Formats: sequence, C-alpha cells, structure tokens
Amino acid sequence: MDLNGLINSVKNNPGFKKAGMLLCHNGVVRETSRDGRKVTGLEVKVDHELLDEIIKKHSTRNGIIDIKVEIAENRRLEIGEDVMFLVVAGDVRENVINVLTDTLNEIKWGVTTKTEFFE
Repeated sequence: MDLNGLINSVKNNPGFKKAGMLLCHNGVVRETSRDGRKVTGLEVKVDHELLDEIIKKHSTRNGIIDIKVEIAENRRLEIGEDVMFLVVAGDVRENVINVLTDTLNEIKWGVTTKTEFFE
C-alpha cells in the first residue's frame, strides 16, 4: 500500500493543472467492531469489476480530474494497518468532498466484503 504513490499518480494526470483540491481517505483497522466487540484483525475481499464501474461513474462527475483507490485484500490485517486509500482530485472543494464521500460509501457498501476476527 502506497498513499504517496497514488497521490503522485494523480498529480501526473495531464488534467491535474485544473485541480484546486486533492482529498485522501485512509481507512485503518480499528480495535473494536461497530458493535463494540474487541477485534484482533480484519480481512477484505474486493469485487474489482464493481470497483472499476464505481470509479468510472464518479470520474465523470462535474469538476473531477482523477480518482485512485488501493485496497489491502485477501490477507489478514492487524490493528492499525491500512485497509484502503482513496484519492480524489478535482476543481473545487464542494465537488471533491461530495465525490469522495459518495465513492467511499459505494465502495464500503458494495465493493468490499470484510471479515473481522474477534478475541
């Protein structure tokens, strides 16, 4: 996983000169599940076909220059490890924040399947 590499990839996009904002999400493994149980690790599976569709859809939204995603998949992740990087670049704050939020939600709800490991 390489957040700086994703950021540099976005900055190398020929359209990046029109960017006014680059926003990053860094999801990490936390020590408790949403229901409060103690977590010892996490594994994520990814539907790559659906991920590509979501990125293509949101990349065409107003003001968006580029979207990059990297997900740690098919291995057990420990507490504090990076799970997902999402980078969105665009013209103005309102466009970039909305696209990052919508893209992240679609990835979390449809693209990834996680298995939490408990004590």
